Amino acid sequence: MTSRLGYVALCALTIALTGAVHAAPAGDSARNSDAKVVASIETPADAASARPARKPQASSAKGPYYVDFRARTAASWGHSFVWYGKSSERAVEVAGLTPKGDVAEYMLGYITWVPSETGASYGDLDPDYLLAHYKVYLNEADAKRVFAYIEKLKKSSPVWSAEISNCNSFIGDIAEFMGLKTPSRWIRPENYVNELKSLNSGKQVVRLLEQ
Repeated sequence: MTSRLGYVALCALTIALTGAVHAAPAGDSARNSDAKVVASIETPADAASARPARKPQASSAKGPYYVDFRARTAASWGHSFVWYGKSSERAVEVAGLTPKGDVAEYMLGYITWVPSETGASYGDLDPDYLLAHYKVYLNEADAKRVFAYIEKLKKSSPVWSAEISNCNSFIGDIAEFMGLKTPSRWIRPENYVNELKSLNSGKQVVRLLEQ
């Protein structure tokens, strides 16, 4: 009897141990399943951070400053002038040589010298009036020199003459200071700006010579 009870106890112990052995993989499977869920949530972010960073694209800006030689329509034969400023800003400075006054002063300027203005004139800021333009970029050091020259030229150009000191000659002085080749001043402003661009092979970046 005792031996039979011992046998039964041994069998019960064996069954219990066998059940524990089979139960362990089920628990591991559950833990593995939970681990997969966590991984599926975290892996995308981790994978993204593990990817090599993309190289930044090269900037398309040709220079932080510019001078834009422009020509527009006018009641007569047109007008040439410059915009200048910082590439990243919408605000522009305008410089150009025009007779001070109205039609009478303009007509008189074909005979003799007349007082001039060197700032923005009617239509200079209106894109609908634009006929041609040639934009050249500068670094900061060169821009300081060019802009200072433009301001000096504005202050030292008190008179206008259709034949001698006209709008083309004014922007031509700026172009020459920048080292650009210039066409004849006695042509229409639209042609002047287009020829200015052609003579310089459409060069878009200018570097001034060392002082």
